[in-house]
Amino acid sequence: METKKVGIIGSGVVARALANGFIKLGYQVMAGSRNPSKLDDWKNTTGEQAFSGNFSEAASFGNLLVLAVSGSAALNALSIAGSDNIKNKIIIDVTNPIADAPPQSGVLQFFTDYNQSLMEKLQQAYPGAHFVKAFNSVGSVLMVNPDFKEGKPTMFICGNDEYARKIVSEIVEKFGWEVSDMGKAEAARAIEPLCMLYCIPGILKDEWSHAFKLFKK
Repeated sequence: METKKVGIIGSGVVARALANGFIKLGYQVMAGSRNPSKLDDWKNTTGEQAFSGNFSEAASFGNLLVLAVSGSAALNALSIAGSDNIKNKIIIDVTNPIADAPPQSGVLQFFTDYNQSLMEKLQQAYPGAHFVKAFNSVGSVLMVNPDFKEGKPTMFICGNDEYARKIVSEIVEKFGWEVSDMGKAEAARAIEPLCMLYCIPGILKDEWSHAFKLFKK
């Protein structure tokens, strides 16, 4: 599969961090926004490999897609992108089901329950696409080439399609991570709450420069 053209559904700091990471690896990237003019500064300062458009244009552009919007907006963003534009494509799902409610003692509230993840809902709504959960449990500044004296941190991924997980694993490794493949989409029920755990030190102590590591014996 040719994945040298990436369409990013989203225009915030996470979307831009991942877009810049792909561009450094030689990919052409189109970031998408409901208001593409919001991306003019990014496009004009990033170089000739950077493009901007709306959600539909970004989804059509990419051989590989990244969904980097708020969890509450994810289904609507995919609807705007268009089912035909995302069908049969690998979608790196960066979203988390964060509720529109304040944290409780530093713990974010989710709008999903323990027995169904947001990614499962997205996969159910768009069965022709191949969602792979990744990059949801770390801050944007550490998504590309994280530098820790202890070594490479671990990125947990999951998704129903084995080939899609293989492609995303290769990308995650190029971004400087160790990959831990957790298997099918149901594993997102465990991976998405890692966002809660990641954010607790940030919310309580304004500490955001950390990541997870899985040690194996």
